[in-house]
Amino acid sequence: MKVDLNSDLGESFGRYKLGLDEEVMKYITSANIATGWHAGDPLVMRKTVRLAKENGVAVGAHPGYPDLMGFGRRYMKLSPEEARNYILYQIGALYAFVKAEGLELQHVKPHGALYNALVKEEELARAVIEGIADFDRKLIFVTLSGSRAAEIAEEMGVKVAHEVFADRAYNPDGTLVSRSKPGAVIGDAEEIVERVVSMVKDGGVKAINGEWVELKVDTICVHGDNPKAVEIASMVRKALEAEGVKVVPMGEFIR
Repeated sequence: MKVDLNSDLGESFGRYKLGLDEEVMKYITSANIATGWHAGDPLVMRKTVRLAKENGVAVGAHPGYPDLMGFGRRYMKLSPEEARNYILYQIGALYAFVKAEGLELQHVKPHGALYNALVKEEELARAVIEGIADFDRKLIFVTLSGSRAAEIAEEMGVKVAHEVFADRAYNPDGTLVSRSKPGAVIGDAEEIVERVVSMVKDGGVKAINGEWVELKVDTICVHGDNPKAVEIASMVRKALEAEGVKVVPMGEFIR
């Protein structure tokens, strides 16, 4: 059994530092690096790509809405043409640094409100996936496990990584509980570890109302801006490996 462990990194900007990238990078296998629109800047992007290279971590683009002030967590209405080109633009921006460091781009994982919108809006999901395919059809599209967006990508012949979240509560329909609601973000490290092991070994998780939700698990997200990110990433990886699960970059088993 193989699984990928990813984290959203490179989200500092200018003189503002966010996240624990240097420490979290030691435990993950894939890094989703911000592409400058919701967070990140050219200096941060190159620094984070280099950090991934030093740690043997696969690199992916983490594009979002053009919303630096709101950290990409505010919904924006985009036309399909806008969405397709916004994604292509941001992938290209990160790829410049990936190529400069002699690496390959492994995947694309949309950020924040855009990520959530893809789960509900088929036209938007199709446009985003087209933007990814425009750049390189070999890239892996990372999206919410079991979502319609995942099905659309598969229909379009684009590789998909079904993602689950270590520290987020789930609704009975498999979507994430809104951050605005109590209990949406789980802070207890031991509970997070138990949930992750169950997700991988049992193929699902208990929703916020106690119902069982079946999940396909290719990659697990540990948020880098969680105050306990380093502890959680370390504990999750150790727990999975203790269960005989190989923690490797998604590109090694998603073909």
